[in-house]
Amino acid sequence: MVHDELKAAIDAAFEHDLSAPVELCRDALVVRLNNEAVMELRFASAAEYSIGWRWGEAQLRIDTAPLHPQLATYPRHLHDSEGRLRPDPLTRAGDDAWRNVRRVIASVLRDPLLQASADA
Repeated sequence: MVHDELKAAIDAAFEHDLSAPVELCRDALVVRLNNEAVMELRFASAAEYSIGWRWGEAQLRIDTAPLHPQLATYPRHLHDSEGRLRPDPLTRAGDDAWRNVRRVIASVLRDPLLQASADA
């Protein structure tokens, strides 16, 4: 159900930023942005998710796998384009899926490699 609602919200809010309608797959959404980023969103719940994207050869992903307790945003973390593990600069604990997705899409549209957040 979460994916159906997210698809409708993304299609409506980002209609001018999409290169194609959002694809609803069995357990994920595929979002193609006008800046050539391709995102894959997987939500088991508001607290368990993976938001990954490709831009050119670069691949990035934010997820909540509880594997890196040393990070300030644990369990949320970012796998950056250089393969480094970093604190998650975009999603927030306790926010619903749509708020987190909207924040990530808006950021990827502005800065697909999240270079501005790496410098912060």
